[in-house]
Amino acid sequence: MKYMSKEKYQFEDFLAEVAPEQKAAVTNIHETMTESGYKNKVEKKASGFFVAYTHPKTKRSILNLFFRKDGLQARIYAENHKQYANFIDNLPEDMEAQVAEATNCKRFLTLPECSDTCSAGYDIMIRGNRYQKCRYSCFHFKTNTKNLPVITEFIELEKAFR
Repeated sequence: MKYMSKEKYQFEDFLAEVAPEQKAAVTNIHETMTESGYKNKVEKKASGFFVAYTHPKTKRSILNLFFRKDGLQARIYAENHKQYANFIDNLPEDMEAQVAEATNCKRFLTLPECSDTCSAGYDIMIRGNRYQKCRYSCFHFKTNTKNLPVITEFIELEKAFR
C-alpha cells in the first residue's frame, strides 16, 4: 500500500487567506513569535488553514490562529494568566462577551465528563464577573481590526512569563 505524503504548508499559505485589513497585525504576531523562538506548524483543515505556535523547549502551545466560517480566530493558552490578572480584568467588553459565551470548565463544576488528562481551565475575573471556563474555549476570540492589538498584547504578556 502506498502512503500519501502530507503536503507541507508555510505561514505564507495561511497569510494568503487572511483578510487584507488584518494581514499586517497577523504578520506582526507571526514575526514576534518566531523571533522569540516559538515554533509554528501550519496545517490545512476542513475550515481552512490552522497555525499552532509552541514553546521551543516545553513544546506547549501558546497560540493557535485558524479559520472558521465567520473568519479568523485566535486561541490563547494563558498558563500564566494570574501574572497579568489586571490586563484580563480590563479586556474590552466584546472580548469579555466572548469569554462569557465560552464553555464552562467541567473540572471546576466537578463533573466527570472531562478527560482525566485535562489540567482544568481558567478561574478569572473580568470587571467583577467571575468566569470558570474551559482552557480550550476561554480565550478563543473572533478577530477583528479592533481586538487584534489587544490579542497581540495578550500574547506578549503570556510570552513574558513562559
